[in-house]
Amino acid sequence: MKVHRGEIQLGCIVAEDIMGLAANPIIPKNTVLEEEHLNILQAFHINELFIEKTKADGNPFKSPLSSDKISDQEETNSQETMGFVDLYLTTVKEYKKEFLNWQSGTAVNVARVRELILPVIQEVEQNHIYIYSLPHYSTKKEYLHHHSVSVSIISALIGKKIGLQSGQINQLALAGALADCGMAKVSPHILSKDQPLTESEFKEVKLHTANGYKMVKDTPLLKTETKLAIFQHHERFDGTGYPASEKSERIHLYSQIVGIADVFHAMTSERMYRSKQPIFKVLDMISKDLFGKFDIKVVEGLLQLMGDLRTGTPVRLSTGEFGEVIYTKPNAFTSPLVKLKTDEIVDLSQHKNIYITEVFI
Repeated sequence: MKVHRGEIQLGCIVAEDIMGLAANPIIPKNTVLEEEHLNILQAFHINELFIEKTKADGNPFKSPLSSDKISDQEETNSQETMGFVDLYLTTVKEYKKEFLNWQSGTAVNVARVRELILPVIQEVEQNHIYIYSLPHYSTKKEYLHHHSVSVSIISALIGKKIGLQSGQINQLALAGALADCGMAKVSPHILSKDQPLTESEFKEVKLHTANGYKMVKDTPLLKTETKLAIFQHHERFDGTGYPASEKSERIHLYSQIVGIADVFHAMTSERMYRSKQPIFKVLDMISKDLFGKFDIKVVEGLLQLMGDLRTGTPVRLSTGEFGEVIYTKPNAFTSPLVKLKTDEIVDLSQHKNIYITEVFI
């Protein structure tokens, strides 16, 4: 929707690139607006811009210049026609409510989590390009809730990519969504801490896998392997993970998939004490620096999923140049051939220091 600068609120999401005088946007599409962005809008005399109708916290945008009120029923009905961004952010908002219930001691309502998660996964399955935008919407304050929903989506799509059946994919999605439910038992001050954790604080965080398993172990709605994934998703193929330092085949496939989805989303998202990194740079790091931490089949599944860029997909490179994908080699999923605006063709598999920094949807 098109709004005036005076209507903008913190947490609004930019729906179209905001251009200045240069070729590159001064504020890219999908940016969650913070105070610094409002200053930029004023400095560049940007009076109107396009934003999503849902803010980053999942609440609908309500102009302060309008006296209209949106009832709960109207908001519920509007979900039937909402786009992906609105659906995703609303899912995160509702997931947060469940998490707050767990913090107060309420049992995990697996049926409710399933009801929340499956529609947004189905939306991404129909148009997987949405997966590239997930890190954009995550904020430091709401990271944990975005993380759970995004890990669920990514896990499900990796499962589909490597050939799992529909029922297995649904269980995998639930494993991803509930992998961090045990975080509800971690001290709130640790969850909101904006500095690196102390050794004792990290020990408390590491208990979330066992606590999460305890929270779901008696529900009949989760398969045994799904519960195991919640317990094992921080185990690593080389035995360096936790809580039991399991190795190779002793780590279930679901645990491996949720584990790599967890690492991928964490590295590409803004967190309390770590800045996000570009998706394709992270993929390169996972395939090289984390070699041996995950089953190669799971790594290949992630690379194939994220490297599935159709011909004509617009991208931005780490050089700042814009172009479009024209071909992806079978053995170089994340390093396609890109045709620049200048008509020059860059084979990213031959330029290891150049990578895609943004995929435009």
